[in-house]
Amino acid sequence: MLKQISIYAENKKGCLQNITGILCDSGVNILGSVTNDSAEYGIVRMVVSNPEKSIDVLGKAGYICKTTPVLAVECPDEVGSLDKILKTLYSSNINVNYTYLSFNRESGLPIMVIHTDDTKQVENILINKGYNCI
Repeated sequence: MLKQISIYAENKKGCLQNITGILCDSGVNILGSVTNDSAEYGIVRMVVSNPEKSIDVLGKAGYICKTTPVLAVECPDEVGSLDKILKTLYSSNINVNYTYLSFNRESGLPIMVIHTDDTKQVENILINKGYNCI
């Protein structure tokens, strides 16, 4: 199970680069991310090498941040991999709130970062079905 950071950021020119610059200057590696926007504010969700440090440095820079547990499941780089994972979760009556893609730096395989209401339960389901959860 991973900790994702969520950053509430103003939807304006340079804001995302400011966030990535702060993390870069702090030695934090971004392992995966997705950005959702609205007219005035957006949420930047990231899996990073050091969530606690990220929350600290971004908070000091004035950003509102929080951590959220997410699951990363390795998915073979082939047609239908995500569909199979989602079918497994659907058949177990699990709702997926959102996903985004990253990759396992050790194996080189894609991983899907998944947010659900019960990350531990989903992790157990996927492991029992033979998936590699990171």
